[in-house]
Amino acid sequence: MLKSLSHDFIYIGYTDNLTRRLKEHNSGLVLSTKHYYPLDLIHYEAYKNQKDAKRREKYLKTNKGKTTLKTMLKEYFIEKS
Repeated sequence: MLKSLSHDFIYIGYTDNLTRRLKEHNSGLVLSTKHYYPLDLIHYEAYKNQKDAKRREKYLKTNKGKTTLKTMLKEYFIEKS
């Protein structure tokens, strides 16, 4: 989960290489985030297989999933407001 440092924008996505993907986002190479960088990594989860990771990504992009994340990261969002 990435949070824009310049806009009120949160990005949720799947990758098999977190370090590389974060660099791509912060270099403006990703279409969906290029207008929102710099981005800060505020949460990540690791899964042993791609199917489980993609299932979790899909859930987190739902309204219920976003609510779950905001509850899990409540202290982060309180500090940033």
